[in-house]
Amino acid sequence: MPDSQPQPPVNQAATVADCIERVASRLEDAGLFFGHGTDNARDEAAWLVLHALNAPLDGSFSDWGAAVGPDARAEIDRIVEVRCTGGEPLAYLIGSAWFAGLEFEVTREVLVPRSPIAELVQDRFRPWLDPDRALRVLDLCTGCGCIGIAVARYLPRARVDAADISPAALRVAARNVRRHDLESRVSLIESDLFHSIPRNRYDLIVSNPPYVPLGDMGALPSEYRSEPGLGLASGEDGLDAALEILLRAPDFLADAGVLICEVGESEQRLSELLPRVPFLWLEFESGGEGVFLLDRRQLLDARGDVEAALRKRQHVA
Repeated sequence: MPDSQPQPPVNQAATVADCIERVASRLEDAGLFFGHGTDNARDEAAWLVLHALNAPLDGSFSDWGAAVGPDARAEIDRIVEVRCTGGEPLAYLIGSAWFAGLEFEVTREVLVPRSPIAELVQDRFRPWLDPDRALRVLDLCTGCGCIGIAVARYLPRARVDAADISPAALRVAARNVRRHDLESRVSLIESDLFHSIPRNRYDLIVSNPPYVPLGDMGALPSEYRSEPGLGLASGEDGLDAALEILLRAPDFLADAGVLICEVGESEQRLSELLPRVPFLWLEFESGGEGVFLLDRRQLLDARGDVEAALRKRQHVA
């Protein structure tokens, strides 16, 4: 990104850098929340401006001094106005988002890709898996398909099943599978967690399930409340989906298989609920937290504690 420069009036000819600075200022003044692909106003402004210019978003753009014509400036202003007044994530307004260096179609039927699991995918899950093996992978709660598709791209010998409860989300995922030419290696399954998954033995189960407590939904920024609640809320404490995954995952894992699951800010609640389970909480160079790893043996050993926790929840009035 270029250094900060004085902002020109809207109606004057501007460079790409000028437009980014002007847009960033407007986004900051609007008091928006950034967390759906970027974490600050300036990066989101660059994403918005480059999209309006049909410029590459892969980091290769460098012509910051290029002039921005009136038509492009009008489109930039249109998107900025909707973003500042509507409170929706930018990804919904432009119809796409990036995950693990890949572009995906995004609609209001799916969450915007933003999981730190992207870093694991780009590292090919080393050292937890041997990426050169022919892997069977299950992406549970796939949404737009970003995790499963990225896994297939970074592990070219892997076959991936990508499952979601939402038919609307799976339609978006299907378009993304075609977009990345992966119909032969990524299969989509409509399933409420494991309920309709064939009894395969997966080397890796990876999941970014719902994990927000129901009582916290109303306090979320409007950008999150614009997303489908089905992909966010998971019971009173946010742990309903995670506990079901912990209980059933070992039945679908190969002997040396591992589960990687994101629970976000529910990390502490899960650790306190299951203090004897040896969760390995992964660390990320690019930021992010709340992602644990357990192998099949650990999951089998934890089954009694998970079942006990579920029984207690079922008897709460």
